Amino acid sequence: MTKVLVVDDEMSIASAIAYALRREGHTVETAGDGQEALDRVESFDPDVMVLDVMMPKLSGYDVCRRLGDRQRPAVLLLTVKDDIVDKVLGLELGADDYMTKPFDMRELIARVKALSRRSRPHETAEPAASPEKLVRLAGLSINLLSRTVHADDKQLELTPKEFDLLALLARNPERVFSREDLLEQVWDMGFAGGTRTVDIHVQRLRKKLGDWHDVIQTVYGIGYKSTENPS
Repeated sequence: MTKVLVVDDEMSIASAIAYALRREGHTVETAGDGQEALDRVESFDPDVMVLDVMMPKLSGYDVCRRLGDRQRPAVLLLTVKDDIVDKVLGLELGADDYMTKPFDMRELIARVKALSRRSRPHETAEPAASPEKLVRLAGLSINLLSRTVHADDKQLELTPKEFDLLALLARNPERVFSREDLLEQVWDMGFAGGTRTVDIHVQRLRKKLGDWHDVIQTVYGIGYKSTENPS
């Protein structure tokens, strides 16, 4: 069962979202500001966080910064601003998706559902992955069961979307994916973020890959591919 933390200083909005999600079978808690949200992340350990940007004490952006790269919930940002700069900032800070207020509740529920499928490793993963569940790419080892990635035996801390992006590319070495292809297959629903979303996630992923950043290569004018022979 998916655990969702809804964070909004307008409690009428938080309560409405919580009610709708509970009707879908989710376990939901709410928080009224950014600091309370961080406290609830520790105590509730949510799979998904629906996070308003404009809040007292700590903004949604501040919450994303403080979450860092540790085990974290998938984050759906809610913003009243329709400026692409604000949306890009949220994605650069580690959010997985965003919606602009006012929003359609049915779409929010669908997006939470999409994020929840990717937010946690399988709790019953086998101790060792079978060959078809273990993907190797250059110096990377990608376990599709436990959703973990090791680079030279060091485990990397990836967000759900970063893992899905890397796994898709690694399972199809040398295949060129357009940004639109990646949006469709990694963000598996209509996503309003645009192709800039893909570029931001690739940038973040490359930074985390460190010495192996060039296993993901840009195909100019089209998109990206992975390679087993980085230069």
